[in-house]
Amino acid sequence: MTKLKNPPNAFQRLWKELLEPIVFAVVITQFIATLVGVDGVSMMPNLRHHERVFVPKYETWLHKAGVGSFKRGDILIFKPPAAAETRTFFNLWSYRPFLIKRLIGLPGDKIRVEKGVVFVNNVALSNDYTASYWQQQGCWDTDSPIANQAQSSLKGIVPDQAELTVPAGQYFVMGDNRTENGSEDSRLFGTVPLRDIAGRAAAVVWPIMRQENAKYNCAIQSANPADYVTTSGKSVLNWRVLTRPETFQQNFGK
Repeated sequence: MTKLKNPPNAFQRLWKELLEPIVFAVVITQFIATLVGVDGVSMMPNLRHHERVFVPKYETWLHKAGVGSFKRGDILIFKPPAAAETRTFFNLWSYRPFLIKRLIGLPGDKIRVEKGVVFVNNVALSNDYTASYWQQQGCWDTDSPIANQAQSSLKGIVPDQAELTVPAGQYFVMGDNRTENGSEDSRLFGTVPLRDIAGRAAAVVWPIMRQENAKYNCAIQSANPADYVTTSGKSVLNWRVLTRPETFQQNFGK
């Protein structure tokens, strides 16, 4: 004789139809992996505005628990200091938007910048992964304060500092956009604590295709990142793993 199951009660229906998918999604995106959109041009030429990157969140939780660590050359997603950028949501509450930059210095590293060249522990990093592009665009910055100081007081957040030692538990980050106003990063708001790092960008997953050439207009000043870039050329597959530039691997190991 077949026994009839009792119909689900209101809570069971609510859990199955609404709460379970939400909880599952939160667990996945907070602890396993998520996708993050690139907003802006501070990581040009290696990341473009509106691309989406894959972030393995479990790595971050392991690093915060003392298992492994981020490496110089990784691309990180993080919250900047409150003094650097705070936005409001319909004037109801304030929040700090996430930024995406490249990890340059680990705790204890000595950082300095001279004529656009970055030195880590007195080792000059090759700028091949970014300099050649900006030189072609005609706006490789060698003269501004951020091209000649580890920290600049231009934004009124940190004091001028020719050389900086990265504090314990913190990281020095820079954008790949090396024009004079191309990136707000540790040169303008200081180092970033581990607690504010959301994860490492491991791969580009969207859009699937992109035009291979991107020309950057250094002469304009616009609040719209899309105004800076004009794309051309054939469409190429855009899926790609984001590896550490060769200069970091050569000078600081795999």
